[in-house]
Amino acid sequence: MDHSLYQERLRAAITTRESGFAEAEFRQRWQALDQKLSDAGLDTLLITQPAEIHYLTGYNTFEVSVHTALAYSPGRLVLQVPSIETGPAIATALCDEVLGYRWESTDDIVEPLAQTLAGMGRRIGYSGWGPGLRTGVLDALRLRLNDHTLQEADGLLASLRRVKSAAEIDCLFRSARMTEAGIKAASEAAIAGATDSDVAAAAARALHNAGSEFMSMQPIIVAGQRSSIIHTNHHRYPLTPGESVFIELGGVCERYTAPLMHTVMVGHSRADDHRRRVARGCREVYHALVGAMRPGRTFDDAAREAETAFAPLADEAFFSGVFGYTVGATFPPSWVEGSGFIARHQRTPFEENMVFHLPLCFRLPGQWGVGFSETVRVTASGGEPLTRNDWSFADV
Repeated sequence: MDHSLYQERLRAAITTRESGFAEAEFRQRWQALDQKLSDAGLDTLLITQPAEIHYLTGYNTFEVSVHTALAYSPGRLVLQVPSIETGPAIATALCDEVLGYRWESTDDIVEPLAQTLAGMGRRIGYSGWGPGLRTGVLDALRLRLNDHTLQEADGLLASLRRVKSAAEIDCLFRSARMTEAGIKAASEAAIAGATDSDVAAAAARALHNAGSEFMSMQPIIVAGQRSSIIHTNHHRYPLTPGESVFIELGGVCERYTAPLMHTVMVGHSRADDHRRRVARGCREVYHALVGAMRPGRTFDDAAREAETAFAPLADEAFFSGVFGYTVGATFPPSWVEGSGFIARHQRTPFEENMVFHLPLCFRLPGQWGVGFSETVRVTASGGEPLTRNDWSFADV
C-alpha cells in the first residue's frame, strides 16, 4: 500500500494519540500564538523547526533530517511529512490534516504546501534562521505564491517557548533525575584502564535504564588534555591516573532535556590545587548567576555579574561568553532550545518559569578543562536548580 492508504488505515486503527501532554496544553499554546500572529499582522506561520512543530502539535520522531512543515493559522494546523513519517504523524501529532509526500522525491512538496498556505491567508510568516527550511522550498513557494506576502518572522515562537508551563517543568524535573543517574554511572566508570568510550557507554546505559528517550545530544565524555578543547568527545582515549574527566549529559523525557556538566578525577583521586581553584570559580560564577536570575532583571544583567565572578580566571581560561541558554523540548543535534541566552547585550528580562542550563566549563588551552553546571528554573527570588549536581570536587 502507498502512504495515503497507510495513513487511512492507521487512523482507523489508532484511537489514542501518543503524547506527554493533554490537548488542553496545546490549546493554550495555540491561543498564545494566535495573539502573536495578530500582533505581527500575519495570517499564517510556516514552521519547519522540529522542536517548534513538536511544541505546537506533539509530533515526535527520530528522523529530523527530512523536510517537514507545519502550516499554522488560527483554527487550522496542517502537517506535511514524507511518506516514512506517516506513522509518527498519525500516532503523535494533534493537527487537522497530514499531507504526505514521497520520501524519495521532492516533486510533491511545493504544490500541496502552497495550496494549503494560500487557503490560510495572504500574509505568511516564516523563519529563515532556524533549522529545517530548505532554500529550494522557500524559493519555490515565493514563485508559486507571488500574490501573497512571505515575510521573515524569526523568533515569533521564542517568547512563548521561553516560559514553561507546569507540565513542561514536570518533564524537565523527570529528565533531571535521568541525567543524574547518568552522571553517577559515568563518574563511577572513570577509572584507570578504562577509556573515555567506556565511560560514555556506562552513561548511556544508565540514562536509558532511567527511562530516557533517544537523546538530543549523546553523552559528552572527554579526558586529559583533550578536555581543554571545546566540543571534543569520547574517542577510545585511555584514562590514566592524575587526569580529570569532563562529563556532560542530558536525559530526555517527552523530548525535554535537563542537562548537567560534571568533572571527576580518574579513580576519584584527589584533585590538584589548580583544578580545585578552577572548580571553585565555576561555583562562584554559578552563585552569581542564580542570584541575578530574578524577574525584571535582564539576561545582560546576569551576564555582567557572572563576568565579574569569572574575572580572576579570565586570563587563563577560555569560556564561550554564554553563561546560560534556555532548555525545553528539543531534537538532535542539540538540547539547546535557542529561545534565550544569558550573555552580554541580551536585553530580554527574566520571567518566572524560564528554565536555563548554565554550562560553566572553563578550559585551560593544552592542559585540561573543568566544568560543573545545573539546569535552573527562574523563580521570584532567583534561580532554583532542577538538577542536583555534586560540587564537592571544589572542596576536596
